[in-house]
Amino acid sequence: MQLNLDELTQLAEISKKLSNGYHISEQDFALWQELDLQEDSYTALFGALGNTLKRDSRGFFYFEVDDATASMGKISRLFALTLFALVEFYADKGQDPLRALFEHEITTEIWGQLLQQQYHLFEQLEIFSVTDMKREIANRLLRYGLARPSGDQIKLLSPVYRYLDALMDVDHSAVTEEKADV
Repeated sequence: MQLNLDELTQLAEISKKLSNGYHISEQDFALWQELDLQEDSYTALFGALGNTLKRDSRGFFYFEVDDATASMGKISRLFALTLFALVEFYADKGQDPLRALFEHEITTEIWGQLLQQQYHLFEQLEIFSVTDMKREIANRLLRYGLARPSGDQIKLLSPVYRYLDALMDVDHSAVTEEKADV
């Protein structure tokens, strides 16, 4: 494949964001549109540089990376725990958790309730206060393109599906193991 780098007008910004773990979604309109229109070129270029560009059908791009590093592993665990806690929080309120995840903003009050309900799990990841949650979780959700700011609150975006999928895989594996043990 012959690449014309002049056609990749957003290359520097796209490369920088993806290399830092950011998920480019439709809310990043110019970058997402560039990737959408030039996907084959970007896939080939990044592939030649040792990166795997992934496109999720739910509207976002990201680099596939080995999540085995200690720092990223903790971040992934924080995200997974937060999503688990949010799903349970919305279900307890009688709401459709998947719909609520994307319709509601996460307020300081919600952060506080999540921490109170799942304190024993959050403390294992060194989260002891709402301030910790905002600094360690909310800011990282924003940094990785999994959420967008909405005043002093955040609203989750479609890349969160990566973590929801992982939670579903873990749940499915647990159910499969349970059935095998019976």
